[in-house]
Amino acid sequence: MLSIQAVFLDRDGTIGGSDSVIYPKEFTLFPGVADSIQKLKKAGILICSFTNQPGISKGEATYQSFEEELISFGFDKIYLCPHRSTDRCTCRKPSPEMLLTAAKENNLNLQRSVVIGDRWTDLLAADEVGCKKILVKTGSGKDAYNKYINGEFFGRWKDVTPDLIAEDLNEAVNWLLA
Repeated sequence: MLSIQAVFLDRDGTIGGSDSVIYPKEFTLFPGVADSIQKLKKAGILICSFTNQPGISKGEATYQSFEEELISFGFDKIYLCPHRSTDRCTCRKPSPEMLLTAAKENNLNLQRSVVIGDRWTDLLAADEVGCKKILVKTGSGKDAYNKYINGEFFGRWKDVTPDLIAEDLNEAVNWLLA
């Protein structure tokens, strides 16, 4: 694999929490995730958040609270969609807009970048721009994996194939760095 420039990590269900949104100050990382983030950083890889957080547009949390939390976890850059699915924004996953913005701001070749997430929306956005795609089975990942294996996706969704299906983020990071 070519050297990796950036890793985009989904938040809820991928690095911690559960399959639903848990707001900052209540959110906890899964075991080993802090170490995995540091391994990526030591390898010289840019660590970016890649998350939909509609609670911001609902007034339930602030962008700043998510940003402070993610930076405290070791993230270098924050790419966050604050909109609800009904807002019809251009940044909400499965749109690749956050990835494209990150590429422009950081001079990234997205084909040398990786998206790790627990939902098919993460993988679809990654696939649109040529990123490597890793599905983790934490959070909503087991459900997404089962739908994938059972052929329950249709249209563009069924055309997406993960580069790796990992039990968790730690396994994904170890695979990337091997």
